[in-house]
Amino acid sequence: MEIQRLIRLIGLIGDEAGDTPFTAPERETARRALIDRGAEAVPPLLAVLWDDHGPLEWFEAAWLLRRIGAPALGPLTAALAAAPSHVALVRARWAFAGLDVPAAAFGPALRHPHPRVRETTAWALQRRGAKALCLVPALLPLLDDPDHGVRVSAGGALRTMSPGVVGPLRRARRTPGSSARLRRGALAALAAVGGPAALDERDIAAVRRLIAVRARDEVPEPIRVCAPWFALRTADQDAVLAAFGLSAPEPVTMRLGASAWQHDAHAARPGHGACSRVYVSPALDGWTLVFGSPFQDAHRADGGISGPVIRRRCAELSRRFGEAHWYGMRCAGEWAAWCFGERGAIVRHYDAADPERASGPPHPWEPPGPLPHEADFPQGSFDGIDASDAEAFLASYEEVRRETGIPGPYPATDVAARASVSPAALGPRTRVTGRAVLALTACGRAHGHPPGALRI
Repeated sequence: MEIQRLIRLIGLIGDEAGDTPFTAPERETARRALIDRGAEAVPPLLAVLWDDHGPLEWFEAAWLLRRIGAPALGPLTAALAAAPSHVALVRARWAFAGLDVPAAAFGPALRHPHPRVRETTAWALQRRGAKALCLVPALLPLLDDPDHGVRVSAGGALRTMSPGVVGPLRRARRTPGSSARLRRGALAALAAVGGPAALDERDIAAVRRLIAVRARDEVPEPIRVCAPWFALRTADQDAVLAAFGLSAPEPVTMRLGASAWQHDAHAARPGHGACSRVYVSPALDGWTLVFGSPFQDAHRADGGISGPVIRRRCAELSRRFGEAHWYGMRCAGEWAAWCFGERGAIVRHYDAADPERASGPPHPWEPPGPLPHEADFPQGSFDGIDASDAEAFLASYEEVRRETGIPGPYPATDVAARASVSPAALGPRTRVTGRAVLALTACGRAHGHPPGALRI
């Protein structure tokens, strides 16, 4: 009864007679008392964790279980295996991952027979990073776990432990009898921890052989566009590398090049992860595409995408290659921009985010009708529509758009398809000449390739 009373007190339910709620200092005293009860308080708190109508919010119960620590470890492990619903599992995972225990205490759970427990335990270790290095011997076998989710979580945990995990991962790659799946997982973790610098000579040679084999008969695939890129009317890759000041070109598959660009474009880490390398495509229907941040403009406060910078770059490149295009686009497609340079002059620059500073008249390659920034719905078009009902709002949007003739989203890839080559439309019919490469920028020459596992 005392524990139940403490739980009600923490939940501001009031005392047993239903009098006024308890004060904040009384609640905090009750929290400390409940935590001090240790193992005795765990079962009632677990019951609250799964009860949406209990005297306490689930996250308060989870927080208390975290603070109780070691006495809650075993019961929460069992709760993960027995969770009756996805909601219950999420709550148990949150409590389990933040338990106030040393990393080594999670070791037995990594060997639990239920894959849900093994996966959650590996996931919990990701937030502990190098503090969990003592569990590397228990994590490495999970790279060969029969459950995909366990393998992913184990790899994620190992990647947070750099640089101390490099040696064990290399040894796992060389241990006689290791499965191919474990060796692949260890290789991916090494790449994520330190990039090519973390691989030894044998692994680098193996990766290059695999790239060479897969590149031989590679069919172009559409690229999910999420950042600006250049298109140059040339098949002279060496000239393109020189024009952008790139060096140390490493032959890759087109898939790997696109994977590197997407990885780097979304890099959230500080430093030079987004500006160290560039993917230069082979000639695609006579155009070479350059993906990434090849210029020092990437370090400007405006990100190097201001109008004058783009126009200057396109003019310089078109003077060398005859035609040079730049396209801008975000993942969600809410921004579109393009710049066309011909023989040293800018014939058109349009940016939907800054249309007042457009340069040159509308180009025949642009969409017919209003440009993206010109779409203007009549006043009252959506009166009576519940904006929180996404499905109903989208249906109304499409209906109004058709009735008024307002064009739909017109991404830069559609303009590129008319003007040069669209990365989003690459496929078996695309004519390919030469090889794809990853090349280093000035930042890359100073800092090397950013870490990260890429698709080959």
